[in-house]
Amino acid sequence: MDPIILGPKRPCPGDPAARSYAGPSSMDRLLESLLSLSDPSLSLDLSLERLVDSRPRELDKELLLEAALEVGSALLGAALRSARKRASTHNAASWPLPPDLTVKVFSMLDTRSLCHAAATCLMFNKFAMDPLCYANIDLTAVVPKVNNMVVSTMIQRAGRNLQSLKLGIWPNPSSSAEISQSISYSTRNSIDTSGPSWNEKKPRQGRESSVLTRSCLLALSVDGGAAGALLKRLHLYNIDKMDSSALCLALSACQSLIDLEVIGLHIELRRTLDAVSTYCHSLKRLFFESSETGRDDSLKSTTCLDLASGCPSLISLALRGFKLHDHKVKTLLKGLHYLKVVDFSTSYSITGNFLRNLVNGSNAPPLEVLILRDCLHLKEVEIAQFLSAVLSGECKLLRHLDISNKDGLSAEEDWNNRCYNPSIPIRQVLEARPDICLVAEFPQEGSFVEIEYGSDSQLSSSSLQMMPNMSLDLSSANSSDSNYNSDQGSGNDDVQDASYKDKFIWWMRPLSFERRHS
Repeated sequence: MDPIILGPKRPCPGDPAARSYAGPSSMDRLLESLLSLSDPSLSLDLSLERLVDSRPRELDKELLLEAALEVGSALLGAALRSARKRASTHNAASWPLPPDLTVKVFSMLDTRSLCHAAATCLMFNKFAMDPLCYANIDLTAVVPKVNNMVVSTMIQRAGRNLQSLKLGIWPNPSSSAEISQSISYSTRNSIDTSGPSWNEKKPRQGRESSVLTRSCLLALSVDGGAAGALLKRLHLYNIDKMDSSALCLALSACQSLIDLEVIGLHIELRRTLDAVSTYCHSLKRLFFESSETGRDDSLKSTTCLDLASGCPSLISLALRGFKLHDHKVKTLLKGLHYLKVVDFSTSYSITGNFLRNLVNGSNAPPLEVLILRDCLHLKEVEIAQFLSAVLSGECKLLRHLDISNKDGLSAEEDWNNRCYNPSIPIRQVLEARPDICLVAEFPQEGSFVEIEYGSDSQLSSSSLQMMPNMSLDLSSANSSDSNYNSDQGSGNDDVQDASYKDKFIWWMRPLSFERRHS
């Protein structure tokens, strides 16, 4: 068999040898003659038509047309590459900023804007590939758009420069029928609290699924956890396929984490908190909301003790939608000495008994924000006793208290006996403590209840529909010890003075009300 003789390999367009390929005396002159045509479209049409007609066989005509298409495509590609190269050279010569400053500017862009800039030109694409530009990755959206490959690529680009990572689908904005509440607080440790408002941070209902899977965080733990080693903030929203094992593996690589926010993930509270207390000893903010309100009863007292000892620097703690018993809450509050913000909204089993330790215990944390919104078993008597203690001078650092409940407070021992007009000393607290923003939002009990307001007690619709933002300095705190005051407060404390509008909201919802008994 005769050996097969291969022709010379065609060089790449960027190879200097390509300049001599086919010789300048033939290809250059041919291309120059084509480009010098006054009407290239008409000339090429007539010339190609004559060449096609000159071929005797139909197969030859087809091959000629295919060759023409290939040559046209190659000429178009060469022209585009040359145009990009010239544009990049021009941009580099005219761009006023030096490379290091350009990278600094690009690093301040959000992730979506950075991707748009990278697609602008070759020069911007080169700057956008710098690892510093991916220190803060935010791939959250209302509609899922990114997959695991995009997340992994960006994490690998960031490498050890990664500081913040936010993934998933943001929940729907609150319904216009609900009161808009946005509570912002800051610390001298610069903990980021941006993102959806607290009232929006709840699992989605009937939304599309995330395209991310359980392995979307795998890049944090590869190569010995290099990418996750210096990560400070991790926010995950409604990633349906994420499980406890995958999240715990990622947390094991994020030992510098100070801010963790998890909403709408199908993961177990106990396993997640075990991983947090084992690996994330520097954590200062923990926001964890259950994907199925009231069903997760996995939290154990030992887990609470481990969290208090493993994350002693916690300043903000939110555990929403879990079955939290009062004795477990007591364990958390007793062990976490620096807590300033606490949110146990929609917690199923809390009665309010733990509030006694906030005024009686010598180790009570210096709380400034306490949110117990829509806790189904929250008792009227516990709230009344706590407010009486506040009225007597306890909890001096408290600046925001939310005891609202769309199901009303639990009266006496039977939680099915709901109280929609609780006898708690609201007005007295506002008079004695004008520095406290007190939110007490209860529904109307039924269609047969008539609410009467005096002429001087009418609240404008605008004041009922909004609560002023509040900025808290969470840098220092003092604990207080005392006993509950015996004063249980007066009866019905309607708002009768317009001066309380900025400090107190008591909203009567529409008559249609569905009581939960689950």
